[in-house]
Amino acid sequence: MKKIFLLLSLVGLFFVSSCSEDKLNTDPTNRVSGTAIFSDAQNSLTAINGMYRMLYTGGWGGGWNDENGGLPAFILVFDLMADDHIMDASGSGWFWYDYGFDTWGDWTHTSGHQYHMWNFFYKLIANANYVIAQEGNIPGDENVAKYSVGQAYAIRSFAYMWLVQVYAQSWDVSKPGVPIYNEPTIAGSVGNPRGTVQDVFTQANSDMDKAIELLEGSTVAQMHRSHIDKYVAYGLKARHAMVQKNYPVALEFAVKAMGSSKSVAPFSDIRNVNDISKRNVLWGLGIQTDQAMGGWDIFSHMDADSKHTYSKGRHLVDAWLYDRIPATDSRKVWWTAPLPSAEWGEAGTVNGSKRSWCQSKLVYIDVASQTGDHVLMRVEEMALIAAEAACHMERFADARQYVSMVGSARMPDYATRLENFTDSKVYNTNTKANLVTLMDEILFQRRVELWSEVPRLHDLLRLGLGFSRNYDGSNHTIRLNSINTNPNSPAFILWIPRAEFDGNENMDANTDQNPRQY
Repeated sequence: MKKIFLLLSLVGLFFVSSCSEDKLNTDPTNRVSGTAIFSDAQNSLTAINGMYRMLYTGGWGGGWNDENGGLPAFILVFDLMADDHIMDASGSGWFWYDYGFDTWGDWTHTSGHQYHMWNFFYKLIANANYVIAQEGNIPGDENVAKYSVGQAYAIRSFAYMWLVQVYAQSWDVSKPGVPIYNEPTIAGSVGNPRGTVQDVFTQANSDMDKAIELLEGSTVAQMHRSHIDKYVAYGLKARHAMVQKNYPVALEFAVKAMGSSKSVAPFSDIRNVNDISKRNVLWGLGIQTDQAMGGWDIFSHMDADSKHTYSKGRHLVDAWLYDRIPATDSRKVWWTAPLPSAEWGEAGTVNGSKRSWCQSKLVYIDVASQTGDHVLMRVEEMALIAAEAACHMERFADARQYVSMVGSARMPDYATRLENFTDSKVYNTNTKANLVTLMDEILFQRRVELWSEVPRLHDLLRLGLGFSRNYDGSNHTIRLNSINTNPNSPAFILWIPRAEFDGNENMDANTDQNPRQY
């Protein structure tokens, strides 16, 4: 009888740095005891910190680890698969094939994103399940116990929402979802069937509500910016509600997330988005000198001024988007202005970030030590969620207020700009069309402010949009002329890895695999 292929156990909490496949098959009985970890509420934080360390750890499959460096790398994948983020050349090859939609066949082995992401998010879920199973039984400080278990619920919810957007047609709640596990699993546990997208939404919503209940009931404040406190949980609930088009909930919780001590930052504070100590950061991963990630750090790929060979494939902004950022908008300096065509040269021949349209937003704090924090949520995103949700609800005055929180911090004349947009929740189905309505402007501000921080493709999925890279003046190096990039294209989601079908008796590759992409 086939059993679930992943080892869902506490081993992931302590041995996440291994790059070998044995992390999937090691019996946890010869590892650190879960009993010891949960013998005291303070000790339970070890499990929580282990999960956060997993977020920026690589080595989740059989190879290709330098493009599989945990959550920051997976965000990059689904940004490159859309229309606003460009690679100007293949560089060392990493991420180039995502940009070109040439990875669907990787489902057959354990080196591609299909396997790495599946393993990564289910490992998070597995470890969260072990913490959740201790709810009510952790001795010691009750507030610390609530703080730990509440974060575990939030992490599980977060992981399920990622899985359903990566491996399921999340725009249709009746479509197949992903297997759900809400109890601890061990080697040999029988795998679960896919269920529906709605099943996953229901589980994720329940988990986040429980997380908020526990975190609100704890007196413990956020111990580290990497921890999910109640305000981060509010922000995650707002994000999840946007995916589900539950705009009243999205608005309510985005506003609650902004009720923290954080605030929208002036541009001088976010010239480089790589420091979790800034006033606007709700959640992020702080990378210390002794934690440098090396080749699997996305900064080694994206920072064109780094010495790493991976940065030879420059990361650029889409020319249409860049051209429509006003000259008075401080964010325009996130990208290098286009050089005269005579000076372009071939990809990689222009030094560092001097390449036309090259990004300098997401870069190392210190190139020599290869350190820089990964920001996962900031106040500006919450303001833009609130603006979009209010606009969907036709609360236009509120929508204008929230989008102005960001726009006015980036443009001295933003109030004048905002007057040009008509009150409407309608938005262009052509992502390269002129901006006319208030919703057009809100979505534009989101594209600029959150470029490469929030996966652009996931925004297109929830908005029911397709895209084209083949337009007059396009600077895209791969135009995708033979790829289906229409709304709700099956190309926008990954295939489930073969290893899951080989090890899960309740899933069959002939009936449960996602539709062909092209």
